[in-house]
Amino acid sequence: MPFESSPASPVTRINILQGQARVSAGPRVEFSTVLGSCVATCLFDPEIEVGGMNHFLLAEPPPNTHSGDFDEHYGVYLMELLINEMLAHGAAKSRMRAHLYGGANLNSGFARIGTKNAEFARTFLASERITVVREDLGGMNARRVDFRPARGQVRCRTVENTLAPEPKPITRPAVSRGDVELF
Repeated sequence: MPFESSPASPVTRINILQGQARVSAGPRVEFSTVLGSCVATCLFDPEIEVGGMNHFLLAEPPPNTHSGDFDEHYGVYLMELLINEMLAHGAAKSRMRAHLYGGANLNSGFARIGTKNAEFARTFLASERITVVREDLGGMNARRVDFRPARGQVRCRTVENTLAPEPKPITRPAVSRGDVELF
């Protein structure tokens, strides 16, 4: 469904930050977030026009973490929270549809956290039998996502990667013994 804007009806914009999940059936509500390696899941139930968005930093806690130690930065917690909030608002899991965004690897020298987050989100939704209707995951650019939950409309814009290029090592010719190099 295309992203529509109507100048006659003002939109209430709600920013979704890392570690948050929100649900709304408001026809004039728009959730917004900016993502790098994080992933946002946008869920909606088209029959009752309710939807929600989460924004997670990491997929799962490290091994040997106790289940009570999960916090709002992990996808495993925020995915469950989002689905449960949708169900509390009358959605049916069988009707839920999902959009996935983010999961970039902004700097090639760092761990591929974005890739792990994207894989986790796909696997989680598949295990819950929730259909992914659209995704924009991976790459090296951040994204800005605007989601109208009641209609399931999404606009995703790529943000140019402004991180400085990786420094290249300086190569100097080998110096023989006895020579002095001034710098």
